Amino acid sequence: MANGSVRVRFCPSPTGNPHVGLVRTALFNWAYARHNGGTMVFRIEDTDAARDSEESYNQLLDSLRWLGLDWDEGPEVGGPHGPYRQSQRMDIYKDVAEKLIAGGYAYHCYCTALELEARRDAARAAGRPSGYDGKCRTLTAEQRAAYDAEGRESIVRFKMPDEPITFTDLVRGELTFTPDNVPDYGIVRANGAPLYTLVNPVDDALMEITHVLRGEDLLSSTPRQIALYKALIELGIAKEIPSFGHLPYVMGEGNKKLSKRDPQASLNLYRERGFLPEGLLNYLSLLGWSFSADQDVFTIPEMVAKFDLADVNANPARFDLKKAEAINADHIRMLDVKAFTEACEPWLRAPHANWAPENFDRAKWEAIAPHAQTRLTVLSDITANVDFLFLDEPVEDEASWTKAMKGDPAALLTTAREKLEEADWSSADSLKEAVLAAGEAHGLKLGKAQAPVRVAVTGRTVGLPLFESLEILGKDRTLARIDAALAKLAA
Repeated sequence: MANGSVRVRFCPSPTGNPHVGLVRTALFNWAYARHNGGTMVFRIEDTDAARDSEESYNQLLDSLRWLGLDWDEGPEVGGPHGPYRQSQRMDIYKDVAEKLIAGGYAYHCYCTALELEARRDAARAAGRPSGYDGKCRTLTAEQRAAYDAEGRESIVRFKMPDEPITFTDLVRGELTFTPDNVPDYGIVRANGAPLYTLVNPVDDALMEITHVLRGEDLLSSTPRQIALYKALIELGIAKEIPSFGHLPYVMGEGNKKLSKRDPQASLNLYRERGFLPEGLLNYLSLLGWSFSADQDVFTIPEMVAKFDLADVNANPARFDLKKAEAINADHIRMLDVKAFTEACEPWLRAPHANWAPENFDRAKWEAIAPHAQTRLTVLSDITANVDFLFLDEPVEDEASWTKAMKGDPAALLTTAREKLEEADWSSADSLKEAVLAAGEAHGLKLGKAQAPVRVAVTGRTVGLPLFESLEILGKDRTLARIDAALAKLAA
């Protein structure tokens, strides 16, 4: 297919919080469009008034913007095939349904739920397929009139062909579905509301979608859509049947498909923890696709340049939080220092920061930032790593205190204070030499000697490089905190 002719779509329902599996689908569509110089259509499937919400709709738009997954047609952008919210396209679906009925491709079905269930039970008992048996397919006008006179409600069913449907899935290869596995199906409810089975392919047809890349859970509906497409082409509504590619499941704990109810499924969780959009997208791209055999970390432009559906794996992909965090950490280190300091800004202010706003010192932050950048997994980690700079006193952590203050910590801290008093405070190396000398005076190596100093000054046993931290905190505040620690030990 020539560059520029590819048209893909991302069409979520605005229900609940955005899901990482949904984002993976959006990413693959977006990357395929960008790789081929094609068009990304963003469409909102909001025909379920009971479940859809404006809040979820706004969250979807905000999430895609945060991730940098832009769209060429859709809400707030417009385009030649609008409107792009299904709730605003009801007249279109009504018109298409009427044309399908008039053309003999669909029919009114008057079977009640109880009748359907009884016939399904009988079919199962006889070992036959239990799908719809086509009872209303051949109703005469008189029979339909009689049902109408009884006050029976009817749905509209699409008439499936009686021969197998075969298509080549872009991920899974050639697939065939036999008629007994794909019975006639509903496209319009009894109240006249169109179903997903109608509106989705109709919109794809009218928006001239060339490639449908979606989750594996929708694979069973594909033969239905192909049959409907053929009818729409014969009616002059569609131009061609799109190519289909069904993306592998994203699995969570216990070999189960990651569902919206799983805590690790929510996109908001990763955003709130301080994942970089680039880091999260890098990891999500690996859920079913491979950049190369020996490289897992790459930029999004690099991904777009290499993205090929031939490299998508049909097997389920497991969501591994540890790997997601490791890749995000790599992307944090890939930022230039200025971009890193700006990215951390939200976590240096309320409600994340536990210091008074007036205590924040930008010069100290910019000085410590390069040392912090190499230590973070997610941006939200920055708050606890640098709070000792902006708090009047370090965070009280009794576990850290107990762990570090072993042996004769008062004697060590006293000597360390004396050595630090004499040190050159414009050099982290000088401060290191001071603590090293204090340790040697008490028969301790540097690791053991610096532990009480770190806890006294920062409140924690682990953190940013100690001697650079002391240099940035400053002589007076460092010595005052050692004095406070000595007073606490004496008490």
